[in-house]
Amino acid sequence: MQTRSEQTRRALVRATAELIADGQLSDAGLVNICRKAGVSRGALYHHFPSTAALAAAVYGQARHRVVALTEEAFEGPSADALERFLVALGEALRTEEIVRAGMRLAEDGSAGPPRLRDDLLTMVHQRVSDAHQETTSRHEDLADLAVVVAAGLESLGHTSVDWWSVTTSQRLWGVLRPLFGPDGADRD
Repeated sequence: MQTRSEQTRRALVRATAELIADGQLSDAGLVNICRKAGVSRGALYHHFPSTAALAAAVYGQARHRVVALTEEAFEGPSADALERFLVALGEALRTEEIVRAGMRLAEDGSAGPPRLRDDLLTMVHQRVSDAHQETTSRHEDLADLAVVVAAGLESLGHTSVDWWSVTTSQRLWGVLRPLFGPDGADRD
């Protein structure tokens, strides 16, 4: 069972994530956070020294989640790892406010750069490059393409959540799959 202090802290993080997820960092000001969380200013300052520290806590939770979904997606066979990643990322962006908010934040709780989005794209680039290094001389090109697709889906989803749907990720992967298959990137 959570203590009252833990419940207040979670409410503050959740309220901050909700304000940033579908808005912007400037929406997560002291008054808005306290109002959304249903707590006093004193309660916020009891748990966090500043709203930036609170936003940094959102970043930390989002980073933990994004690293876990990336590791999980790239654990299996490399042939369809990018598809697993795109589906998992899209689902997390569509359903998890903490992830949507965290993608817009830097480690210090500011708007960055670098933001979690930048860190994620670097992770994806490295994973795809490593996974295809032995199968194609164009592994860096595949990694660049993976980053472009992931960044595009993340950005476009803020205009229409349909970009984050499983169907969209699978449809795009159907077009990309031949490039990521054996010798696909070596074709001219």
